[in-house]
Amino acid sequence: MTKIAKDTKNEVCIHCGDDCGKHPVIWDGKPFCCSGCSTVFQLLNDNALCSYYNIESTPGIKIEEGKFKEKFAFLDDEEISSKLYEFSEDAIRKVSFYIPGIHCSSCIWLLEHLNVLNKAVLKSTVNFVKKEVTVTFDSNDLSLRQLAELLASIHYIPEITLDNLQEKKNQDANKKLLYKIGVAGFSFGNIMLLSLPEYVPGSEYLESNFKSFFGMMNFILVLPVLFYSGNDYLVSAYKGLKHKFINIDVPISLGIIALFIQSSFQIFTGAGAGYMDSLAGLIFFLLIGKWYQSKSYQALSFERDYRSYFPVAVSRIIDNEEQSTQINKLKKGDVILIRNQELIPADAILTKGEALIDYSFVTGESRSVLKSIGDHLFAGGKQVGGAIEMCIEKEVVQSRLTQLWNQSEEKEIYFSKLNSLIDQISKYFTLSIIVIGALAGFYWLLNDTSKAVFAFTSVLIVACPCALALSSPFALGNTMRMLGRLGIYLKGADIVEALSGVDTIVFDKTGTITQADAVSVKYAGVALSEPDLDAVKSLSRHSSHVLSTILYDHLKKSTSRKVHDFKEMISLGLSGLIEGRDVKIGSASFVLASKAENLSGSTVVYVSIDGQVKGRFIMSNQYRTGLNELIESLSSNYDLHVLSGDNDAEKSNLAEIFPKNSSLLFNQSPKDKLEYIQALKSKGNKILMIGDGLNDAGALKVSDVGISIADDIYNFSPACDAILEASKFQDLKRFLSISKKGMWVVKLSFLLSFAYNILGLYFAVQGILSPIVAALLMPISSISVVAFASFTTSYFARNMAGKQVPIKEDILPSLGKVSKKRVQLN
Repeated sequence: MTKIAKDTKNEVCIHCGDDCGKHPVIWDGKPFCCSGCSTVFQLLNDNALCSYYNIESTPGIKIEEGKFKEKFAFLDDEEISSKLYEFSEDAIRKVSFYIPGIHCSSCIWLLEHLNVLNKAVLKSTVNFVKKEVTVTFDSNDLSLRQLAELLASIHYIPEITLDNLQEKKNQDANKKLLYKIGVAGFSFGNIMLLSLPEYVPGSEYLESNFKSFFGMMNFILVLPVLFYSGNDYLVSAYKGLKHKFINIDVPISLGIIALFIQSSFQIFTGAGAGYMDSLAGLIFFLLIGKWYQSKSYQALSFERDYRSYFPVAVSRIIDNEEQSTQINKLKKGDVILIRNQELIPADAILTKGEALIDYSFVTGESRSVLKSIGDHLFAGGKQVGGAIEMCIEKEVVQSRLTQLWNQSEEKEIYFSKLNSLIDQISKYFTLSIIVIGALAGFYWLLNDTSKAVFAFTSVLIVACPCALALSSPFALGNTMRMLGRLGIYLKGADIVEALSGVDTIVFDKTGTITQADAVSVKYAGVALSEPDLDAVKSLSRHSSHVLSTILYDHLKKSTSRKVHDFKEMISLGLSGLIEGRDVKIGSASFVLASKAENLSGSTVVYVSIDGQVKGRFIMSNQYRTGLNELIESLSSNYDLHVLSGDNDAEKSNLAEIFPKNSSLLFNQSPKDKLEYIQALKSKGNKILMIGDGLNDAGALKVSDVGISIADDIYNFSPACDAILEASKFQDLKRFLSISKKGMWVVKLSFLLSFAYNILGLYFAVQGILSPIVAALLMPISSISVVAFASFTTSYFARNMAGKQVPIKEDILPSLGKVSKKRVQLN
């Protein structure tokens, strides 16, 4: 129970670190400055989430009740709030807020646990680079206004406009930075001009009143530099110290303040001209470095956006015929076909068919929504059931699909050892630099006071962890970009690290090591009539499975009919009612309820109509080009496994290709594959799973790295970590080697960064490095590390690619000529 203590000695709030005053709020024997802090602490404590306080002590999240009661009243207007929603279906709403107050790891932690503060919040994720939080919530229990007030009450005040807010804020931030650079540059140039007599012979003959005048002018000119151009560093340092957290701006601010105080003292006492030129130059070059880093992160963000151009396509209906079309070429008014388990690529209106839409990919909620003709469908929904047709309402923005892919949290996130290492180093880096700077300043204060300030400030400025922090993202990010140009598109830069640690590779068979577009199809059994062939084609049209695609293309002369009560049993087959007839196609166990016969080198699809088995389609597989060479190159360094949902007809053939110690398993259901991967992981293996993204979804998710192979059809699989062009399948070993080289470059970049800091400190502690030179070296160090990481990874990628795998120079990756075959979004 919470109570107010009386006449108690001032204590520090357990939650936010503020002074509790004489009458703190006491809960469970712990002091709090207000009931808001007590409430947040109790919520975290009751839900066993007090690990929040292990991220940062006194994180400073403090509820202010009632303060924002009217600020967000406009959100009660449905016309306004509806324009802010990214998704709205039944009571489920999804919205993104720009929150400039996001600044550290504890901010991210609390914002991603909003469901603790209000159970109506279903899911919340933070984009730290954009300072944006995306929240999915139940509007029956929480309105948009109440959500905004909840965020504001814990000091994360959303800034809301109906324009493209994030782009506008970024533009404003960039302009503000340029203004600060302009002010600092103007003052720096003029201060240097006024300080010129101090640097040329004969300055001692300058009259004292001129020296005093020039000194005062320098003092006046440096004030806007200090309090406007440099205020970000000072404010950031103040906030860090207030919350007992030492960030990189603390030593920089200490250096700035030390230069300003000593220079002001010399000017006003007439002891000298001070170092106002060094101070203005320091802030000017620090801002130049900051601008450069912002450009660098934008470039890195562009490499993330590179995934927006994945060659994803759908079937467009033109004159009652299906035509494969890349989704970035779809226009408003186009009619497209979406099959069972395929994603809806754009907001659309249902025009034909029975739609049962699963929005779990968007909202995290597994319930499906029944839609009727004329209803609106949102991008990211997945059709469950037969094929449907829809009319595009808004032009496709592929980054929408990429965003959905990135936000999928069903797979356990790969733990980055590098990121952990950087976090540990950064934690003690700044404190160590402050200690070294203080010792150097104290030493020269005792021996040569003229060098004391320079030694102190130069140490604080030259030893910057920026180069260390940039080395990993740029090396891994550039490796990801180069791999994309070579034909494998990674979900994130951390997948490069995961790929480099793989020791076990698991292959799916059908559509992975076999080639989907080089299959011969023969029919054996009772001759199928024209209505029978129409029925088989109609049923296969509704599925995006590789075998359904092959069968559909084989029956291209037949006519598609309407299918009722369509069902797809994963790894078994399809069933449905076509013109009153019960049709089944699939495996023997599904159609015949018996074991299939083994036909060496072939896959069999059985057909039954109204319970009568008609026959079977025999598909002769052809292995992918270069499979033998690939397996031979991998066998010496990796444990190899094959998991197939088909029968073991091809076991003897695969046994000749794979090493004797390889595990070849057949008749594996999706659950069997998933459990097999989990069993391998429990032994400590680092698993790379390569599948077609359909029946392998579960296995792809639980693997350390899941790769979905894209044939001459365009796949989009949220279950995977990477998409591999089928034509580059034989280069898998090369891709793994490039990822290992990428990690090697990261480690070299670390060494380069440490070498720079040690060299800079060597000169700085001797007092022979001026602060202005140190400020110049700061961005140069970042540039050198970024350039080294970028050029080295590019060199290795190009060198290892050789003549067989030329790197594409175009920015939009392509899977080659668009196939006339059907296309799927799985």
